[in-house]
Amino acid sequence: MKLAFIIDPIERLDPGHDTSVAMMESAQTLGHEVYITQVDQLGVIESKAYGWLRSVKMKPVVQQGDRWLSEPDWYVLGDPAWQPLEAMDAVFMRKDPPVTVPYLYVTYILDYIDRQRTQIINSPAGLRAANEKMYALQFAEVIPETIVSTDKRVIREAVERWGAGVVKPLGGKAGEGILFLEEGDRNFNSIIEVSTQQGKEPVMVQAYLPAAKDGDKRVILLDGDPIGAVNRVPTGKEFRGNMAVGGRSDRTQLTERDLDICQQVAPALRKDGLIFVGIDIIGGYLTEVNVTSPTGIREVDRLDNVRLGNQVVEWVEKTAKS
Repeated sequence: MKLAFIIDPIERLDPGHDTSVAMMESAQTLGHEVYITQVDQLGVIESKAYGWLRSVKMKPVVQQGDRWLSEPDWYVLGDPAWQPLEAMDAVFMRKDPPVTVPYLYVTYILDYIDRQRTQIINSPAGLRAANEKMYALQFAEVIPETIVSTDKRVIREAVERWGAGVVKPLGGKAGEGILFLEEGDRNFNSIIEVSTQQGKEPVMVQAYLPAAKDGDKRVILLDGDPIGAVNRVPTGKEFRGNMAVGGRSDRTQLTERDLDICQQVAPALRKDGLIFVGIDIIGGYLTEVNVTSPTGIREVDRLDNVRLGNQVVEWVEKTAKS
């Protein structure tokens, strides 16, 4: 097969951490051709999505102790060729968030791929529908107490009721802009003003879960089914467990409650064409549904001695044949 990955500039990616690289390596190992492109290299010609596609050959990372090691020259690129994305068997939309207006425009370009010929992971319509914070609100039985508002009074009343809360920008990523807020904080008003851009943008506020100190579990779902998980534990004085802000990655197991959450989320994901997803669970509560460029494969592979990228590519093989 031919598989294309829409990614950030490849020279910026960390091959020992990046999930896109892990999946591309798996595709190469399983005998498929791998191509890359970027969001600013796409367009529509005669009602067909096109892109500047470059083949890529990679030197796989090697595990050494608790980390992956890569060669300095870990990839080689072919010459770019302007061709229809339908020439690919699958296209992976793996541009990192935030979801900006240009990002949304790219999802409209991807709408002009014939889905009978080419699988798109994840669905452009699904990406537009699934804000990574707001999407979780439909699963009211398994999320912590949550509000979305710009209003200081509404937010203050909620935090006073809970005792403490966590403020999340709706367009944030990798833990950026997440703030701890508690009753009596003298900076309360300032925190809300900064977070809401002076009342112009709503924010999500969730009841603080004390279990967060024990970790934020990232569960990787493939077509709605859990295939792996990693526990991201805060370190030092940091209350966030995100790996991007220094969280430690620990091995974990899925509980019955975790599996129940996966089962509740799965039908909506399948309906919206969200094939490769990372959900976040803290203390048995769903906190986020990550659909744009979820991470965690490298950590799960290292801790559990598996190759989740192979499972993803094998799923594409199976669906392409059916």
